[in-house]
Amino acid sequence: MNGKLIKWEDAKIHILSHVIHYGSGWFEGIRCYNTKKGSAIFRLDAHIRRLYDSAKIYRSDITYKKADLEKAIKETIRANKLKACYIRPLVYRGYGEVGVNPTGCPVDVAIAVWEWGAYLGDAALEKGIDVCVASWHRSAPNTFATMAKSSGNYLNSQLIKLEAIAGGYVEGIALDYAGNVSEGSGENIFLVRDETVFTPTLASALLPGVTRSAIITLAKKLGYPVVEMQIPREMLYTSEELFFTGTAAEITPIRSVDKIVVGEGKPGPVTKELQKAFFDVVHNGNDKYHWLTFI
Repeated sequence: MNGKLIKWEDAKIHILSHVIHYGSGWFEGIRCYNTKKGSAIFRLDAHIRRLYDSAKIYRSDITYKKADLEKAIKETIRANKLKACYIRPLVYRGYGEVGVNPTGCPVDVAIAVWEWGAYLGDAALEKGIDVCVASWHRSAPNTFATMAKSSGNYLNSQLIKLEAIAGGYVEGIALDYAGNVSEGSGENIFLVRDETVFTPTLASALLPGVTRSAIITLAKKLGYPVVEMQIPREMLYTSEELFFTGTAAEITPIRSVDKIVVGEGKPGPVTKELQKAFFDVVHNGNDKYHWLTFI
């Protein structure tokens, strides 16, 4: 926290910190994998760049240099003696003044790491999950900065997730303000039809995912055309394959949407090929793309 290693139980902030009342926090989710070639962080530079971009959108200056933050992340992993972990850097407005105007509050920085397995369940990566289209939409343009990974945005994500769970689903898919497909509560989404990979554009109120961009790179490398476009809801039902991507979700197949079976109701060949290519990097350490930062 702010440059010092603190015991887990001592990592506390003041109850009147701005972030608690007004959601003024910006964070990242990053994975460190125990590859066959040693512990390595996946796309550390891209995650840190997005963190600084998120804070900049909200006129919040991070006083540490990017290289200092990257070094601190490595140190925190070493201090916890973890070979594989989830990494949570958090920039937030701390205690200063109470009110919507945040400029009188300090910009604090914390980094936490912990062990975390499959985000959507152990069987999700192999068998796929059942999802629904949420009644809650992502925000319209000029309302919230959806390209920022900000704490306040995840109130919307919570509504999507809670609705899905209450309905017996694992996850929900949000539509954008115009009714086109946006993303999951905490994942980007891809669909496959006729050996072409489709994904919504950033204009559909989605987070520019670091794993999302990696999958686009892998799909093109494997010879699949990748189309970023506005995706109408009904394409979810007529797709041959669907999958989520994200740091936590990795590449999670979707086997049904609103109880309509996707393809054959199991991970399809394109999804499995992308999973294999992705896990070859993060599990085997075969990094052709310079995505891994070894500890």
